[in-house]
Amino acid sequence: MRYSKVVLLFLLSGICVLNAQVPYKLRFAVQQYDHSLYNKMTNRTVVEAVGNELILKTATGEWTIETEKKTVSATDNTLEYSVIFRLTKGYENSAAVLVELDFENWSKKNYVLMPAAAYNGNRFESRRIPYSPKLNDARDIGKDKPIIISDVPRLNIADGLSQIQERSGAMALPCMGFQSVTNEQGFFLTTVQRNSFGDLGMNIEESANRQQAVISLCSPLVRERTKYLICDNQAPSTDIPADFKVGDAVKFTFWVYNFDAPKIQSVFDKYLLIRKDLCPASEFIPQLPFSACFDLLEKKFNTENFVPEWGYYSVGMRSMFLQDWQIGWTGGMISTYPLLFSSSEQTRRNVIANFDWLFPNGISPSGFFWDSGEKGNKWYGGDIRKPQAKNWHLIRKSADALYYILKQFDLMKRQGIAIKPLWENGTRGVADAFVKLWQQNHQFGQFVDSQSGEIAVGGSSGAGLAPAALMLASVYYNDKKYEKGALESAQALYDNFVQKGISCGGPGDALQNPDSESLYGLLESFAVLYEMTGDKKWLNYASETAAQFSTWVMSYDYVFPANCLFGQLIMKTTGAVFANTQNKHGSPGICTHSGLALLRLYRATANPVYLQLLQDIARSIPQYMSRPARPIKGMHDGWINERVSTTDWFEGIGEIFPGSTWAETDLMLTIKELPGVYLDLEKQTITAFDQVQAELISCKANSARLKISNPTKSVAYISLLAESAKDKLKPWIENRFYGRKGVELKPGETKVLNVYSEK
Repeated sequence: MRYSKVVLLFLLSGICVLNAQVPYKLRFAVQQYDHSLYNKMTNRTVVEAVGNELILKTATGEWTIETEKKTVSATDNTLEYSVIFRLTKGYENSAAVLVELDFENWSKKNYVLMPAAAYNGNRFESRRIPYSPKLNDARDIGKDKPIIISDVPRLNIADGLSQIQERSGAMALPCMGFQSVTNEQGFFLTTVQRNSFGDLGMNIEESANRQQAVISLCSPLVRERTKYLICDNQAPSTDIPADFKVGDAVKFTFWVYNFDAPKIQSVFDKYLLIRKDLCPASEFIPQLPFSACFDLLEKKFNTENFVPEWGYYSVGMRSMFLQDWQIGWTGGMISTYPLLFSSSEQTRRNVIANFDWLFPNGISPSGFFWDSGEKGNKWYGGDIRKPQAKNWHLIRKSADALYYILKQFDLMKRQGIAIKPLWENGTRGVADAFVKLWQQNHQFGQFVDSQSGEIAVGGSSGAGLAPAALMLASVYYNDKKYEKGALESAQALYDNFVQKGISCGGPGDALQNPDSESLYGLLESFAVLYEMTGDKKWLNYASETAAQFSTWVMSYDYVFPANCLFGQLIMKTTGAVFANTQNKHGSPGICTHSGLALLRLYRATANPVYLQLLQDIARSIPQYMSRPARPIKGMHDGWINERVSTTDWFEGIGEIFPGSTWAETDLMLTIKELPGVYLDLEKQTITAFDQVQAELISCKANSARLKISNPTKSVAYISLLAESAKDKLKPWIENRFYGRKGVELKPGETKVLNVYSEK
């Protein structure tokens, strides 16, 4: 980084410069709290950062603060800070120390990002409704209402106190950043998850006039007065400040990035590049190979999920209606898709029975699928627990079902299974309902009335997968109206959501909190639209959406307490995908997709970051599955819980509830849609998504020689895909791994193979 003499003087005096208009002041503080009053702050001593070493005196102690700063990159304005607080005299009881960055040229219009925790600072209308929240005030319900989120940490959309207090584990990466709209500059602060005092506190607070903001790191973690519990940002703080004695030291390590950011997307594009900067490489611990995982999951679905008296696969263990049948989101007609790949005739008969059971009874009067149901013959329009929402169909569910049913039709044709007119006509009716919904409203909304088809709750990108589903329908039914609906709706979803750095409405239990699920649906749609139209506009949209999606994927391994469940199991969190800003946990995989769009995107761009992101997600899932050789307490064989909790939002850090979830379907999709090992013959690279080790020995334009090893204790059948430059120019072939014989590797076996590109 090249500085003028004036700028260097600013740096030495503790004022760091983003540019001439937006400086920030670096300062340090010691704060004391009354723990009996839920950590009400009782005293604060602060000092401006001047030079490399300074003294901070409080009423009871004296601190030495040492600061080391160095330039990481001169080309992109990146600084690394190491700050050590050391108590040299006296004592400090019930206290914490802070590093603060004070921005004096702030604007309420700044886009604030805390990955997986805050998007646009979560500056939306909010309602404090217990879990599972549904809007209940008539003034909030309707087609054209603003985004309304639950009571989560957020900056204030109105006047009054405006702050977010988070713990480092509450984010996909401990990171805070923003885009300054007035200066078109971007800023990020990234840090390590913990120090010797545990997780850090990460906070942002705005002044009353919103012309100043302070971003701070706090250790030990102390949230003042309140902390977040599920759907409640007003729960009493139980954090425990420290009693410091002479010799105690607290260390902060963080990086500060300053970059040009002419638009909101610039912040996400930068994040995609820096998300691994402070993360040591994750130690990959091989678990069960994909083929063995599928065998266990198939057995589990056939013995525990299949209901023979009616002929359908439940989404869970049928403890209540949402664990019995949902058409999409958590299973339903998503689960039948990977099961259809099975070589078992019984499994295929079960899938066909599921289709026979669904059509035509599973279609609601609106033309969409019924939202949910139970006991084989009870169909529900929505959340029957809440009177106002009993007919609110989460429209994302019908989008999921339409997409995956059409993929199953293609697979059935490959398998020689007769597709019944009743199935085709029912599915086409759902596609028609989507076109009608779009034509009448120019949005899909979040919830649609199952009786009338009218939007009950609008303003959402929850049906982000709908454009992809409609494109598949346009090909299958040879009807251009579906393509027209796909292209028009995809453009509107980009304009109204992606371009603004927001995507919401995918989950049915989180109001319209920003979420990863709707965002990935958009990514899948843009990738499909690009391949089916060849229009590079959709490729650009997909690239932007992928950068935004990366903010939901954990890029490091959280250090769990040794005594919690995940600490005992040595779980690695790299690749876990956060659900939304309300249900603050990572999950094993994407709800509920394989991540294939990231591979599609790599093939079109050759950007290796997409393969790395996909590999992180795919490889991490098997560790969360309970199995005979590695049982997870309270879980049956084949069960995968959806929780990867790295913050104290509900069950506790590193803990789960015993239960079967959608993550099992997600793993089956990953196994059947992705290759176990992918070779890019043009770039001469190899990527393993399965639990194997693969090494490229030599490579030519259309062939390669590789070494592949199975480090697990189970036999593995590995699917391989090698693509040349010409191969990557072709659209992805749906269901391309059906009928392929994988490479068999015994436990511990290594093979050297010759592989060839596809003809």
